[in-house]
Amino acid sequence: MGNLYLIRHGQASFGAEDYDVLSTIGVRQSQALGEHLALLDVQLDRCVAGDLRRQQDTARLALEALHATGCPVPAVETDAAFNEFDADGVIRALLPGLLAQEPDALHILRNGAQHRSEFQRLFALMVQRWHAGDHPANDGLETWQAFTARVQRGLQRVLEGAGSGDNIAIFTSGGTIAALLHLVTGITPSQAFALNWQIINTSLSQLKFRGRDVALASFNSQAHVQLLRAPELVTYR
Repeated sequence: MGNLYLIRHGQASFGAEDYDVLSTIGVRQSQALGEHLALLDVQLDRCVAGDLRRQQDTARLALEALHATGCPVPAVETDAAFNEFDADGVIRALLPGLLAQEPDALHILRNGAQHRSEFQRLFALMVQRWHAGDHPANDGLETWQAFTARVQRGLQRVLEGAGSGDNIAIFTSGGTIAALLHLVTGITPSQAFALNWQIINTSLSQLKFRGRDVALASFNSQAHVQLLRAPELVTYR
């Protein structure tokens, strides 16, 4: 059987002008992951990443750290199917319908770094409505159904090009991992995103595959940062 390693990107720059940039912590998380893969003696045959900067940089830093230990590493293939869903688009589409019951929502969302728990509560509520299609039609917003179809096409492409015993790393995002869990295990979107909120930056989830049959083997491993005994490296956003 082959292995797909689903890796969430390192911590990005939440609250900054450009979110899609790894923070200092995100850089260290990515390096720690590469070092940990070397300790596990994982020999990667392929590496795929979405085209977002935080995904690409996490892949690059992790592979550089892995290669520094003497392990051969593959080149990074890019597939935008593994990009995150458009969180900003979800907020723009669903915020107007939320303001009547949450009059402070706009202020909280604009100042998320100062209101993290309230930001998460409101964002989770909007994502739940996005799953259900409980929002006005918006030609510019990728629906949950379109998002999962995109992710499924990416998974199919990876499997079509995979050897029977390949180890393949996929550097992606939390929402994409949640969609893959939904597709592979059959859990509901709400259940998948309940798990999504638990996925730490650079965590490792493992899928086993034989041909096009895929099964979940492990979820959200944090060993690479836990072993460093550096709690600041355990981040969720």
